[in-house]
Amino acid sequence: MPLKYIFVSGGVISGLGKGVTAASIAFLLKSSGFKVTLIKCENYLNVDAGTINPIEHGDPFLCEDGTEADMDIGTYEKFLAKNMHRHNFMTMGQVYQTVIDRERRFEYQGEDVEAIPHITNEIQERVKNAAKKDAAEIVIVELGGTVGEYQNLFYYEANRIIALHHPNDVIHVHVSYLPTPSHLGEPKTKPTQQSVRALNSMGIQPDFIVARSEKPLDKRRRDRFSLFCNMRPEDIISSPDAQTVYEVPIQYNDQGILQKICEKLSLPYKEPDLSEWKKLIAQVKSRKTKEITIAIVGKYFATGEYQIRDSYAALMDAIEHASWPNNVTVKTKWIDAEKVEKEGVEKYISNCDGIIVPIGWGERGALGMIQAASYARKMKIPYLGLCYGMQLACVAFARDVIGWKDADTQENNDQTPHPVIHLMPAQEEIMERGAYGGTMRLGAWDAIVKKGTIAYDAYDKHNWFINKEKGLTSERHRHRFEFNDQFLSDFEKNGFVIAARSVVENLVEIIELPRSVHPFYLGTQGHPEYKSRPISPHPLFVEFIKACFTKISS
Repeated sequence: MPLKYIFVSGGVISGLGKGVTAASIAFLLKSSGFKVTLIKCENYLNVDAGTINPIEHGDPFLCEDGTEADMDIGTYEKFLAKNMHRHNFMTMGQVYQTVIDRERRFEYQGEDVEAIPHITNEIQERVKNAAKKDAAEIVIVELGGTVGEYQNLFYYEANRIIALHHPNDVIHVHVSYLPTPSHLGEPKTKPTQQSVRALNSMGIQPDFIVARSEKPLDKRRRDRFSLFCNMRPEDIISSPDAQTVYEVPIQYNDQGILQKICEKLSLPYKEPDLSEWKKLIAQVKSRKTKEITIAIVGKYFATGEYQIRDSYAALMDAIEHASWPNNVTVKTKWIDAEKVEKEGVEKYISNCDGIIVPIGWGERGALGMIQAASYARKMKIPYLGLCYGMQLACVAFARDVIGWKDADTQENNDQTPHPVIHLMPAQEEIMERGAYGGTMRLGAWDAIVKKGTIAYDAYDKHNWFINKEKGLTSERHRHRFEFNDQFLSDFEKNGFVIAARSVVENLVEIIELPRSVHPFYLGTQGHPEYKSRPISPHPLFVEFIKACFTKISS
């Protein structure tokens, strides 16, 4: 069968849920037996998301192969239970760089290189390559940003050209927002009419509109869309706010979107198997018997006068996933590490049942994170340190227990006499030449976990080992600094436990305190949050949350 294409665009505002829409459609198609893949097209000129401040564009999602991508790639992995790779992520920076490099190698044979057709040709090739590498029958292409932006014009032009050459194999899904102004009390369709008109001006007529709104779409709004957007009423899909994004595929399926897609693409329709997914939704929506509060002491929450979730999107998802099998409601308290530094740790954390210190970079807020790690250790509050949170827990231990008040990470103080966290030797030359993009220790790395540790028991209990006999597991990494083995003996004789080491390079991967000293105190150099999925939550998060509510019970 010829390759089928589904393009997903957004209108009115960003952050509507194009990624959730694309992933939900992919999930339904996969559940119906089709081979499907996705590719996210980003507008920015960065080659990847690794050098972008998470406040600017959300938490970069880290793939198994080390790709630092947009967080929508994480949404795809969670819905499809399938790893995404470099070919599933495209930026305009990648496209421009490839075309310019080819021109410099004289691969265009003296032709004048232009945006059209050369940029649009490269976009088309990348879309087809993603489908080929994943052996897909259907490729879903999410177009970043919103319609009408100059940055993504060439993605839409590529969409138009593909549809021109494959008229029976392409559909376009437009996700748009229906605002409901409080002084009017009804949802307004005019913004979406304008975004569809912008689509039409580029030669694209949407096949479906996904109408994002607070409440379900009524007949009047559906009829208005049909009249002014030149569409059948049944092709307007209502997408009201849901308790969880994982309900969205069920919402879509109840409106027959899968059957309609199959009709438009001349595909055989088969009822999707949603039994396991419906069990998940029932678990999510079930009445919870316990409630806990977890403090997340980070440095990327604030944007002006507002706080944003997306800076730690994968972490928030992993906490959610782990709360469901524990039958617990988790409230997260977002705490600015700089405020902890200035105003004291007890003011912000004293009433919390668990503490997480997540990923971070640089000196700003580091002292607040160290104070949080110290407080969790002293007060026996369950603690989970992720990457930077693991490193700063080591610094806190060195200062408080070993007595090295000047101990630090070399990242923040390269003159400290006790650099308990230091730059990896392989990174020294890279840092000297300022090659920051895509040069960290990235992607999946195997590690051996020590028997009898909290980490080992968590991986074992949830069947997470790659090889149980060897205690072998694998986590995704994104760092330049590591635990300094020069100080290992001082740590271990003071009760510090090295729970895991990497197979390659023998680097410290997981640290913890013995159960006799602390109920749950663990730090991991890897990023378990990027591997958590709704149906298979990560064991370290599951056991951390269990420790939090066990503490309350006791």
